[in-house]
Amino acid sequence: MNQIKLFIDVTRLRKPIGYMLLFWPCAWGLTLAYDFSSNLNNYFFYLLLFFLGAVLMRSAGCIVNDILDKEFDKKVFRTKNRPIASGQISVKAGIFYAVILCLVALFVLLNFNQFTIILALGSMPLAFTYPLMKRFTYWPQLFLGITFNYGLILGWTAIKGQIDIVPIMFYLGAIFWTLGYDTIYGYQDIKDDEIIGLKSTSIKFKGKEKNFLFICYALLLILFLIGGYYMEFNNIYYFLTIIPFLHLFFYQIRFFKSKDPKSCLKIFKSNNMFGLIIFLNILITKNL
Repeated sequence: MNQIKLFIDVTRLRKPIGYMLLFWPCAWGLTLAYDFSSNLNNYFFYLLLFFLGAVLMRSAGCIVNDILDKEFDKKVFRTKNRPIASGQISVKAGIFYAVILCLVALFVLLNFNQFTIILALGSMPLAFTYPLMKRFTYWPQLFLGITFNYGLILGWTAIKGQIDIVPIMFYLGAIFWTLGYDTIYGYQDIKDDEIIGLKSTSIKFKGKEKNFLFICYALLLILFLIGGYYMEFNNIYYFLTIIPFLHLFFYQIRFFKSKDPKSCLKIFKSNNMFGLIIFLNILITKNL
């Protein structure tokens, strides 16, 4: 039972915000591409596959992150008790768990078309090198955005079998979303990160964080509006888009307190609601 508990801890399965933030872009891309006049069973089947894939790959990613950051995690108050950093799970066992999770994820991936499989496999180097970026650049959150939102492209190609301007616009917008919310998340560890020499946008824009968040979310809004234009969405989409962006501008930016770790985590977690509302917006617009 203790090993099961440690596995749950190292994969962060008790913290669904991680895999939900990975899942929502997949759901957006799938919903944007799907023809709802056809069989809905396929839509829900693909939605389930993307959810499983998000849970599996997020879990594997957490393990890889903990292996690569083992020595750093020991020096950070929030992460020093993680199973690999604390020695409760060996690096060898961690690698074994990550490989098993990736193999199961591969089985899930094989249900999609060939183009989507190739694109997904091509993203693997990004997924597993992201944790290294904080050692070399102040923009690891940008690399996370590129990686974490890749599922939006996959959701689209799973249905269309090709890429066009629509998923690219939404993908670019989603990158700025991640750039914003992960900057917020980074302020939880900023003191320890500065001491041990790690880099992040949280450190780079320290003291100007709200201005940076405003720019990120403004670009996100512009790109989502452009994406809606290319989708030829009606006015319902633009009206409903007001709701999630009120959340970003008048809740997240206004109430975010960079020196309060609890505030950082609370604001960060609220992005799950943003993801859900965008999903519902696309779903409603496509079916009206």
